[in-house]
Amino acid sequence: MDYIKEKLISIGRPQAELVKKIQKDYGNKVIQEVTLDQVFAGMRGVVSLLTCTSKLDPEEGIRFRGYSIPELREKLPKIKEDGEPLPEGLFYLMLIGELPSHEDVKFISEAWAKRAQNIPHHVFDVIDALPKSAHPMIQFNAAILAMSTESHFRRAYLSGLDKKEYWDPMYEGVMDLISRLPVIAAYIYRRVFHNEKYIDPDPSLDWSGNLAHMMGFDSEEVKRLMRLYMVIHADHEGGNVSAHTTHLVGSALSNPYYSFSAGMNGLAGPLHGMANQNVMHWLERMIDELGTDAPSTEQVRAYAQKTLSAGNVIPGYGHAVLRKTDPRFTVQLDFANKYIPEAPLIQLVKKVYEVVPDLLVQTGKVKNPWPNVDAISGSLLSSYGITEYPVYTMLFGVSRALGVLTQLIWDRLYGLPIERPKSQTLDWFIDKVGYKE
Repeated sequence: MDYIKEKLISIGRPQAELVKKIQKDYGNKVIQEVTLDQVFAGMRGVVSLLTCTSKLDPEEGIRFRGYSIPELREKLPKIKEDGEPLPEGLFYLMLIGELPSHEDVKFISEAWAKRAQNIPHHVFDVIDALPKSAHPMIQFNAAILAMSTESHFRRAYLSGLDKKEYWDPMYEGVMDLISRLPVIAAYIYRRVFHNEKYIDPDPSLDWSGNLAHMMGFDSEEVKRLMRLYMVIHADHEGGNVSAHTTHLVGSALSNPYYSFSAGMNGLAGPLHGMANQNVMHWLERMIDELGTDAPSTEQVRAYAQKTLSAGNVIPGYGHAVLRKTDPRFTVQLDFANKYIPEAPLIQLVKKVYEVVPDLLVQTGKVKNPWPNVDAISGSLLSSYGITEYPVYTMLFGVSRALGVLTQLIWDRLYGLPIERPKSQTLDWFIDKVGYKE
C-alpha cells in the first residue's frame, strides 16, 4: 500500500479547499501592479503562478519548502552521515511539505526501483531510431514522449474520472516517469558515448547511485556527486522556463509525459539548461588559447576581459533573480574543495570566480556579477570522468523532474484551471502609456 498517497491527500484536500476559499473571498483583491517594462522584459517579477515546491529569494537563493540547500544537506536522510542527501528525500519534502524519515526515503527508493523495471520496449526502439549524432536532449525528449503510451492520467481521464481525483493518476504517472528517467538517460549516454555497451540497473541502489552505476561509474565518489547534482538542480520556483512550461502544458490536462517533455524542450535552450555546456566550451577555449590548463590569475583576467570587450557574455555568471553568489554554486565549490581541491578545472573555476565579478561590476551594466549553478557544475562532472558535455543538460533534466512533476501533482490537487493570460497588441501598449512621436 502506498502510504505516501494517503498522507498526500490528507494534507492536499484541506489546502485545495483553502485555495478555493481564498479565491472566492478575495478574488478581486489587487496583489500587484505590473509595469510595461516587466511585460516587455519577459514578465520578470510578475507574480502570476501558485507554486508550493520551492521559492527563489534574490538574497537567500533557492529554498525547498522553506529549507535552504545547506539545511537540506544537514537534515535530509543520507546513506552515510558524511555523504550527500538523497534526492528521494527532497522529492518527499516537496510533495508532502515535511522532512522525511529514513523509512520514507527507503519506500520511495524501492518504489522507483520497481517501477523502473517496466519501461516498454518501444521506448528504446524510438531512441535507437534516431542517429547517434542527435543531441542527447533530442533522444531524451523522444523517449519521454514514447513513454506516454503508459499514461495512467490519460486512461483515467477518458474513463470519466471525477476531476477531484485527477491528482491520483497524475501521482502514479509522475512516480513512473521519475523512476524511469535514470534508465533512459544512462541508455542514451552509453549508446552515444560508449558504443552501446549498456549496463543493467541495480535495484539495490538508490535512484542517483543507480544512475551513476548505469552510466558506468561505480565509485562511491561519483555516486555521491550525482546525489548532490540531482538535489541542487531539482527545482527553481515556478517561473523558470522548464517549470513554467511543464505547468502550462499540464494546465490543459495533458498527461505528465506531454507536460514534462514540453518543459525539457525549454531546458534544452542555451539560456536555460544548456548553459552548463556553454561554460565548458568557454573554459575549453581559454585553455586552448592560453596553451595551459593552469593559467595564472592575470591570464584568466585578461581572457575574461577579452570576452567582454568582444561583446560576449561570460557564461555561468549572472542570474535573472539572484543578487548574490548562487548557493548552488557555493555548495558545489564546497564539495570540490573537500574532495578534489587540486583538480585543474576546479582550480580554473576558482580563478574565474576571483576575477570575473569585479570585471562585470566595472562594466556598469550588470545587476548580478556573481556565478550561478552552471559556473561549476560541468567542471565537477568533468573532473570525475563525465567529460561528455552534451550529456550535462540531460542530467539536469533528470533532476528537474523532481520539482516540476511534484508541482504538477499539486496543480491537480488544487484543481487549477487552464492557464490563459491576456495579451495585447503593440498599439494597445502605445496608447496605454500615452506615447507620442
